[in-house]
Amino acid sequence: MSDLKTAIDILTKLVSFDTTSRDSNLALIDWVENYLAPFASQMRRIPNEDGTKANFWARIGPDVAGGMVLSGHSDVVPVDGQPWSTDPFTLTSTDGKLYGRGSCDMKGFLALALAFAPKMAQSDLKRPFFIAISYDEETGCDGVQSMIQDLAALENPPSMCWVGEPTLWKVVSGHKGICVYEVRVTGREMHSSLPHLGASAIHEALDILQTLRQTANWLEQTAPSESLFDPPHATLTIGVLNGGTASNIIARECVFEFDLRCPPSVDAKTTLIPFFEKVEEVDKRLKSFHSSCGVEVIEHADAPPLGAEEDGVLEQMARAITGDNEMRMVGYCAEAGQFQQVGMSTIICGPGSIEQAHQPDEYVATSEIEKGLTILQKVLNTMM
Repeated sequence: MSDLKTAIDILTKLVSFDTTSRDSNLALIDWVENYLAPFASQMRRIPNEDGTKANFWARIGPDVAGGMVLSGHSDVVPVDGQPWSTDPFTLTSTDGKLYGRGSCDMKGFLALALAFAPKMAQSDLKRPFFIAISYDEETGCDGVQSMIQDLAALENPPSMCWVGEPTLWKVVSGHKGICVYEVRVTGREMHSSLPHLGASAIHEALDILQTLRQTANWLEQTAPSESLFDPPHATLTIGVLNGGTASNIIARECVFEFDLRCPPSVDAKTTLIPFFEKVEEVDKRLKSFHSSCGVEVIEHADAPPLGAEEDGVLEQMARAITGDNEMRMVGYCAEAGQFQQVGMSTIICGPGSIEQAHQPDEYVATSEIEKGLTILQKVLNTMM
């Protein structure tokens, strides 16, 4: 069986598991665990709190320091309401493209890593590989943290992490971090003819929203003169806003969500100081009106950025292998920053284009899988 056929067969199986973030990924993890059992020296499953999802890693090769993590997330975004031409959970090959949800983001890379497992096991590796599969990347990168902590706590932890997000096999040196917050403002309902007897959650929320808008404007106005990010500055956007019952009722509730995406040079917590000060002010004002009123802030995500490692071990290795010497930064967030945070030299490089991710008729080109076979063979050679 050819390497390409093996990789596509594995991708077909991975795509067949509906691992939309809202659902379980355990069926996929079960299959991967069974597949890797003959090749792995060590395997670990790290479940979430309610046992409905799990991270998974497998070590192939000797139990020594200096190993490399090949990292990918198992979850995919929903297909609801998207006009797919094919069944999104059946890999469909047409005109050199492999269509299916997650084929590009990022089961294509996982299929390649898994296809290489037999070769890894048969090779005289001086340093091990860790195939690492996470959950809930698409909902804020919060699922992977327990696995990273588990890997970092090993007696011989890995020192490098290759994150296979879609980059057309170009080396990405940095990404922005992301913070996602939900804000719930609770007022007191009253007939709209008697506004002085009620407390409008919408009116109070506007004060907080105005502060966020001012912060977003300030970030744009203070953009660095030189930056590889597009846009070059940190961004703050309000993506969800709901509130009120009817035009003649003082609104009891207003809920909104926003995200802040910061390059490594910008500290998210410092940026949000005016926001939290305004929240405290509005919360105190509402509570003084009635004890049932107030403001609640819920953090849904806090993933760090990935900083460039021009002299990093893996950065240099990846550039030598791919022949790509252009420095790149991306505005989206990935799990790479979290691996780097525990001391692993980390880059992003994988098959397919980010422009295909999350789209109806998502695909990865067969040529990208073929190129990946060549690149991973070179990666394997460096560990021998």
